[in-house]
Amino acid sequence: MNPSATPVAQSASSQSLRRSAEIRKLFRDLYGGDCRLFRAPGRINLIGEHTDYNDGFVMPAAIDLHCCVAVAPTANRAVEVYSTNFNESRSFDLDQPQPRGDWSDYVQGVAIMLEKSGYHFPGAKMLISSEVPMGSGLSSSAALEVAAGVALLDTQDTPCDRVQLAHICRRAENEFVGARCGIMDQFVSCNGRAGNLLMLDCRSLEHSFLPVPEDARLVICNTMVKHAIAGGEYNIRRAQCDEGVRLLSCVVPGLSALRDLSPEDLEQFHELLPSTIYKRCRHVVGENQRVLAAAAALEEQDLQRLGKLMAASHQSLRDDYEVSCPELDLMVELANVVEGVYGARMTGGGFGGCTVNVIASDAVPEFASKIASAYEARTGIVPEIHVSASPLNSNSRFHQRSVALLRSASNDHAQIV
Repeated sequence: MNPSATPVAQSASSQSLRRSAEIRKLFRDLYGGDCRLFRAPGRINLIGEHTDYNDGFVMPAAIDLHCCVAVAPTANRAVEVYSTNFNESRSFDLDQPQPRGDWSDYVQGVAIMLEKSGYHFPGAKMLISSEVPMGSGLSSSAALEVAAGVALLDTQDTPCDRVQLAHICRRAENEFVGARCGIMDQFVSCNGRAGNLLMLDCRSLEHSFLPVPEDARLVICNTMVKHAIAGGEYNIRRAQCDEGVRLLSCVVPGLSALRDLSPEDLEQFHELLPSTIYKRCRHVVGENQRVLAAAAALEEQDLQRLGKLMAASHQSLRDDYEVSCPELDLMVELANVVEGVYGARMTGGGFGGCTVNVIASDAVPEFASKIASAYEARTGIVPEIHVSASPLNSNSRFHQRSVALLRSASNDHAQIV
């Protein structure tokens, strides 16, 4: 991808300018010389959890928490990379890939998959700085993958289609890192649009954009409980879904993924499934229906209906898919008794991380205060709360945007692909 090919310019906030300058200085101090700086956003998912790897429907949005990657090309086949978040350096040879089992695998994996896809480059020096909380369910890994991918391609001024880049980054996480994730996170990090939710069909990749209602805000509540999904319960859930498809494919014609299974077929043949497999399938089948219904509710500006669908989604994730945790359940419980809250649910892979909440605009200050104090009182943990602004306000802290090149000229600004 060449972010400077057809840019749409937007004024960067002073905070973004300061961060850009700080990262460039760190790069000069570490490696010497100039760099190009790229960023890609994390994401929330309003509804549609664990449906993407079942070829289903999702409704994510890019958020204004980014991973930034500074890069400069080198003349050899080695990649040197430094993470400010871990205060660690790593290096790897493009001709001899070797997973290390740490954060650098996301960068190395993207580089290797780019090479396998026909994109060739010598080497690079890279510096990574991310403000997407790790293990929070806001997709810090996809933000890193996409930013690293764009940065590596830029060393050779190589264009890449955003959909293709999302596929490449997903392959890196599936095949190199070992997490069998779907396409959602990488796709929205590449293709998010300011002020909009993205309605995505994870099989065809057909997508459309739904505006966030102007009289509502999206609020993220971080439980501060971390999760790790690579090779763990996430992969187990995916295997259970695959087993459900295998067991039912002999009686349901054309069944290749749970996306193809209707609620009626699932109930008709549920006796063919072990209890746990049936529950996993019931979540996915029901969640796909809820995403479609949520899109209709947003089109009609029916936030009450949307809230009920979010509640049903969280209950299904808790009871059928069993990926919630006490802290997530508590955060949702606390939100649901605050006036002005339309809906609340966990977001992300689960086992910790964040909830996403749809709240009336004028109720946000009271919500943030009540949730923070009540959650700390019950758990002893101080949560982080991120509040959106109006989709018409391009200076908002939570204003959604896609992958960007940050220019170093005097009129520094974000260039949105």
